[in-house]
Amino acid sequence: MVLNPVISKLSGKLVVLASSSPRRLEILRNAGLRFEVVPSWFKETLDKRLFKAPHEYAVETAKQKALEVARRMPVKHLKTPDIVIGADTIVTVDGMILEKPVDKQDAYRMLSSLSGKEHSVFTGVAIVLCHEKDDDEVDYQLIDFYEETKVKFADLSQDMLWEYINSGEPMDKAGGYGIQALGGMLVEYVHGDFLNVVGFPLNHFCKQLDMMYNHCSFINPEKTESVYDSHSTPILIEQKDTSTSIPRPSSPSASPLHKVRQHRESEANINSLSKQDAGEIKLHNSETAILRSREGAVIDHSEPQKGDLELIYELMDGFKASKALFTASKFCLFDVLHKKPGLDAEQIAQEIKASVKGTETLLEACVSLGLLKTRDTTGRPKPGFENADVASCFLRSDSRFSLNAYILHCNDTLWPVFSHLESAVREGTSQRGKVKASTEICQEAKLRFMHAMHSSAKVAAAAVATAFDLSSYKTACDVGGCTGAFAYELTKTHPNLSVAVLDLPAVVEMSGPFQRQHADKRVTFKAGDFLKDELPKADLYILVRILHDLSDEKLHILLRRISDACTPGCGLLLSEIFLDENRSGPSRGLLQALSMSEGKQRSAAEYSRLLKGHGFITAQVKHTNNLLDAMLCTKA
Repeated sequence: MVLNPVISKLSGKLVVLASSSPRRLEILRNAGLRFEVVPSWFKETLDKRLFKAPHEYAVETAKQKALEVARRMPVKHLKTPDIVIGADTIVTVDGMILEKPVDKQDAYRMLSSLSGKEHSVFTGVAIVLCHEKDDDEVDYQLIDFYEETKVKFADLSQDMLWEYINSGEPMDKAGGYGIQALGGMLVEYVHGDFLNVVGFPLNHFCKQLDMMYNHCSFINPEKTESVYDSHSTPILIEQKDTSTSIPRPSSPSASPLHKVRQHRESEANINSLSKQDAGEIKLHNSETAILRSREGAVIDHSEPQKGDLELIYELMDGFKASKALFTASKFCLFDVLHKKPGLDAEQIAQEIKASVKGTETLLEACVSLGLLKTRDTTGRPKPGFENADVASCFLRSDSRFSLNAYILHCNDTLWPVFSHLESAVREGTSQRGKVKASTEICQEAKLRFMHAMHSSAKVAAAAVATAFDLSSYKTACDVGGCTGAFAYELTKTHPNLSVAVLDLPAVVEMSGPFQRQHADKRVTFKAGDFLKDELPKADLYILVRILHDLSDEKLHILLRRISDACTPGCGLLLSEIFLDENRSGPSRGLLQALSMSEGKQRSAAEYSRLLKGHGFITAQVKHTNNLLDAMLCTKA
């Protein structure tokens, strides 16, 4: 293919790449494309379980990245791009989607799962065409497609895997490897587009541009023709002119090409998105759909939309899935199958001392949830069961990232509290007082709570500890650090850092078992009340999941005391669930707020303003795609 006639079609247009990937930049620049880079703010937190095929997840992520930039630029950058390009690359093997590893252990898990196997690399690409109107409105059209490449890894030894991981190359690459660099030594063969594995399917992209500009007229916003091939699915969506919000598709599978209208009146319009605003999609044929606003439009409600119906049923059945997970954990089911994989239902029933019928029903439910897998047991009348990878990683009580203790805490403590949610909403107060003796404060209950917090903290600790360069700090104080899970991870990541963990005397007294697990002399424990007692002197103060739980009065007392203890240049590392600016997500933080504690869940901007009031200037914010986000501030 001669590329110049295709790329030249974009000459003189403001082309924007919604990605900071150096590999995508290099591929497109080498093709002669001139463009600006505006990284997307879209959080890659889509639920993979909602997608029937891996490529649908990659395409939807690419689409959301591109649309976020296209919507933001007229407001934030005061200019409208002509074209925005979004892309997302994933690796899939054995039905699992592998993205970027969170740490070295995660990289090892990914690479060892690829060893000796053929896997698929999918890149979803979204092209947003922006048409500026005379009335300060913008029409958007979106074309998306995907490319699949098959890659086969050689059989890799443990030493070779760790040598590659320790090179540092895997940490920012989907699937944990870069085929264009050292990772190429791991690859036995490639079937398909090599550049697709690097991060962008240039050939397919140029073909798409050729179809858009040379073979059809659908890029005219007044027309509804669309192009289609086996890997691209453009659909046109039309919204009534009077609407002031930008609709989102009602499900991950809906509308990969749409034309929507945006008013520039305020940034709030960008965030005021809902399925109700979006109306309903009517398919005219396999390639084209029209979305009409509720204002003045006749909408046929004769059939419920499948995506909406699935969402409602998923929410209604959510408590059943939670209780299935809790019950399986209570019976130590995942530990049993780790020690004895392949047992059938009757054998497992004997192990956990439960009925065969009940055990079989629970096992099948866990398979449907993706927690267990069935194993063919030749010669036996019934199949055997084994842990899925997610269970091996998070649900075994002895795994490094085990959430077992936190899951039991959810079952024994949070479940009873949330059973009183109607009263909590009516009264606006916590319902913990209504929960009976099983959750009363006693020594054993406190220890269970500490194990739960330690369990949860370990999963998030590495992502927070590696979020920023902390090499300029030598001493730190982890305020309310409980078992020291974050402190130990910080000293492991930053060898020159020593951390003092400050918590109540009773907590420090019971933290002995956790201290003995690590035996790191750089972590010390100090008993005290951070609202009353003197804070240890430090270069860096750490607040992990503390502020969200404090009343405004206590919060300001704590921040004032930390500010008084700091000298100019001291740091403050804050880690919380950062809500979106319009408080529309993430749902985990908003659902947690239903416990009606005296505190408040906040966005990153709200925390930044809060800290600024106590003399701390926000230096960096990191959305980790883990349980917690992070913010690094400096005392002015």
